Amino acid sequence: MQNFRIGIPSKGRLAEVATELLGEAGLKFRRQDRSLFARVRDMPIDITFLRTDDIPVLCAEGAIDMGITGSDLVEEAEVEIETRMRLGVGKCRLALCVPEDTEWKSVEDMKQCRVATSFPNVTRNYMQANGAHPHLVNLSGSVEVMISLGIADAIVDLVETGSTLAANRLKIFAEIGSYETVLIQNPNMKQPELADRIVRRLEGVVIARDYSLLEYNIPREKLAAAEAITPGFNSPTINPLEDNAWCAVRAMVKRKDAIDAMERLEQIGASAILQTNIANCRL
Repeated sequence: MQNFRIGIPSKGRLAEVATELLGEAGLKFRRQDRSLFARVRDMPIDITFLRTDDIPVLCAEGAIDMGITGSDLVEEAEVEIETRMRLGVGKCRLALCVPEDTEWKSVEDMKQCRVATSFPNVTRNYMQANGAHPHLVNLSGSVEVMISLGIADAIVDLVETGSTLAANRLKIFAEIGSYETVLIQNPNMKQPELADRIVRRLEGVVIARDYSLLEYNIPREKLAAAEAITPGFNSPTINPLEDNAWCAVRAMVKRKDAIDAMERLEQIGASAILQTNIANCRL
């Protein structure tokens, strides 16, 4: 039987993200000199290195069983694949952008305009749903300068900080959607058990990135107040100390809430408060 195949981007930031995620999930591999394939150690899995925007199509066609790519590219491809999970990285927005001095009041006003974009399908669907049928200028590279070059009246592009728009005297006229990196799957793949195992491993990494482990000592009389601050995933782990008036507590907390929790614990008398990042987990 052919090895299970996972397609990941061959270069760029998303390639680094995918390689790191798979490695942390225990799917370790080494790419040799721009090879198109790499074998995962100790598992019947091949990693295939592909163009990022080809991954949804190749997954739908069965060339790969799973793939890591952007949900924006999945929507643009308009193919039949299954999104198994969101990976919590590479978040961005797709926006309709116009000159700062535009007089349009709504998308419907843009009926006869020219729109430059690398996402013609998503753009066409959005514009038609809002009563506009523009002429689309389909480009594969940067589109921010197309208005100043006289090629387009508006653009649809991915937006992160907005600094590039400001530099080109553009503004966001409407947001089309929010996207992130996702794990996709061919709906007719032949090894569903292995696919589920891969998903479970990646879930452990993605969830762990959102949590920290807090450990602290607390007077037993303050334990109820401490548990209210750090209730844990199911419940905190509590152990007695040699001094019976004190106990040790371990609890998972959302990483974004860890500093606030530490301050609140200190205020009620906790000591030896430690925050530890979690590399992987099963919940």
